[in-house]
Amino acid sequence: MTVFVKICGVTDEVALDAAVEAGADAIGFVFHEASPRNVAPRRAAALASRLPGGVFAVAVTRHPDLELVNRVLEDFYPDAWQTDAEDFEYIRLPDFMQRWPVLRDGAKSPAFCGRVVFDAAESGKGCLANWREAALVARRTELILGGGLDVGNIAAAIATVRPFGVDVSSGVESAPGVKDLSRIRAFLAAARADIAA
Repeated sequence: MTVFVKICGVTDEVALDAAVEAGADAIGFVFHEASPRNVAPRRAAALASRLPGGVFAVAVTRHPDLELVNRVLEDFYPDAWQTDAEDFEYIRLPDFMQRWPVLRDGAKSPAFCGRVVFDAAESGKGCLANWREAALVARRTELILGGGLDVGNIAAAIATVRPFGVDVSSGVESAPGVKDLSRIRAFLAAARADIAA
């Protein structure tokens, strides 16, 4: 089985096209003002319109207020919404939209059996998630592993956790929020090479 790969924090056409060409399964658009990867909903919609069928457009938030959720949904219709698990207690989304709860290191979360994202305590800062903890969750979910992944550790991460997929952002950047096309290609090649081995 080929590992599912999400490239997160895409803000421009060049990076998006490179990720799709290299074989990404999902592109994440961040809606969080403090992030260097933050995009406006209309900008995300314009970028997502370039995605071919079968590549997921994912809205990525963390503890968004309802005003932000409504503003995003006015202009952007992602295939999935990724946010911390507890946020789904108050967020109301259209039925067609997949919900990808984020579980974090050491946090007590309700049991999930569907698709989840496992991340470090802080997202987008290159901090490694706890792989041992993630491996336990991966046994009962379609786990997408995030947190500090890059071309140098992706093979070990996959071998240790055995995730359904992987999620990378800062690990394919030359500076915060600036995607590096060669790193995107190398990351996808390394992730897929490990599965093929």
